[in-house]
Amino acid sequence: MKGTTSDKDKSLRKHVAYVLEGGGAHLNFEEAIRKFPPEVRGVKPARAPHTAWQLLEHMRIAQWDILEFSRSAKHVSPEWPQGYWPASETPPSARAWSQSLGAVRVDLRAMIALVSKPSTDLYARIPHGEGQTILREALLVADHNSYHLGQLVLLGKVLGVRF
Repeated sequence: MKGTTSDKDKSLRKHVAYVLEGGGAHLNFEEAIRKFPPEVRGVKPARAPHTAWQLLEHMRIAQWDILEFSRSAKHVSPEWPQGYWPASETPPSARAWSQSLGAVRVDLRAMIALVSKPSTDLYARIPHGEGQTILREALLVADHNSYHLGQLVLLGKVLGVRF
């Protein structure tokens, strides 16, 4: 048998961190988000479901919720669906956009740290959950972020943003 359990564990953690960071065959979060000029962050083209601000905030809120659920039995999730979307289509300020970006980055690093920590049992059921594991929650963050990042890139292209 090639590799030890420890080697396989390290490899899995490394791969999950890579996916969380947006590694793969598409733009990562940083590449996509830095291209959005302030003047289009609250623009919703005809028939588009969301603005860039709404997508960014939704990603932030959902990622935070998943992270906190993974870390704490005391965490209370927002009410679905309204608690996962901002009230406004436009960022209230340039600072709000920057703060949202910062929070996405901080929480993503925290999820990566949780997954990367050798003492985190990726396969153990989260005691306060309904069968979820840290591995499942980390993959949920990666999947959810990837989905909405794709929406963000498509929205940007419709708005003339060059990636």
